[in-house]
Amino acid sequence: MIILSGGTGTPKLLAGMRGVIPEEEITVIVNTAEDTWVSGNLVCPDIDTVLYLFADTIDAAKWWGIRDDTFTTHESLKRAGHPEIMRIGDRDRATHILRSDLIRKGSALTEAIRELARSSGIRASILPMTDHPVATHITTPACEMHFQEYWITHGGDPDVLGVNIHGIDDAVPSDAVLSALDSDDTVLIGPSNPITSIGPILRLPGMREILREKTVVAVSPIIGDAPVSGPAGRLMRACGYEVSSAGVLECYRDLLGDLPDVFIIDRDDIEIGIDGGVEIVRADTMMTSVDKSEALSRLVVDSFRNLSVQVHT
Repeated sequence: MIILSGGTGTPKLLAGMRGVIPEEEITVIVNTAEDTWVSGNLVCPDIDTVLYLFADTIDAAKWWGIRDDTFTTHESLKRAGHPEIMRIGDRDRATHILRSDLIRKGSALTEAIRELARSSGIRASILPMTDHPVATHITTPACEMHFQEYWITHGGDPDVLGVNIHGIDDAVPSDAVLSALDSDDTVLIGPSNPITSIGPILRLPGMREILREKTVVAVSPIIGDAPVSGPAGRLMRACGYEVSSAGVLECYRDLLGDLPDVFIIDRDDIEIGIDGGVEIVRADTMMTSVDKSEALSRLVVDSFRNLSVQVHT
């Protein structure tokens, strides 16, 4: 199964999925548009969350960073007058250093992530969406800023006038991503921010055409009129979408040129008035425990199986 992932929501689902299907059958294509350089090292927040999840080191209280990490280097830099945009743990920083060193020596990002996964004993395939540099920038009334500055420095408070993904038109999916998509017809769009987490993956040149030939199941990151976490609501409004599961579905229809085959929403969500050939499935999407994540993962797997049966009957 191929899973498109951004930040917190999809990794929570992955925590359950790895208990439902063998890890070696999981391929995760991860957003890289929120990557940024900090103190000379490349930080890949969405990728690292997935890496740490499969390595069993994720800080599940925050859903970023490494459990029980220390912050000696970060605090020392701060005292020396070099504050960092992110609070980076010492063990987390080792990941960034190794990745950046591999890239400086000529490795592509995909190769660097494969080495990090191999060294951690990870059996799932974790793939950056592209090896080309891309960066999400948020336009506010004051200025345009990198997503990390908007979300971390300013806490997501500024009004959003627009979202721009720099470099996306010149980027292409990596060869590893294309190979994975060529060998698997099932794609899950995880419950991550549709604008800045999933959106950049779907906006890569060629992805729209590839995914329209796949069986696609999507899970909504919205319940009612609010995201489960993160700034998705404000970003969706800025891009002209209603903050609702219906708005998420409309966003995916615009990006894919079609609707997903199945769209999973929360059991307590409002009705969706969308015409088209999408099957709406209700479930408990509040993944507050691994057991709940596994239950949702089983529903996803069953949805793909049911779609396969429909195609072959």
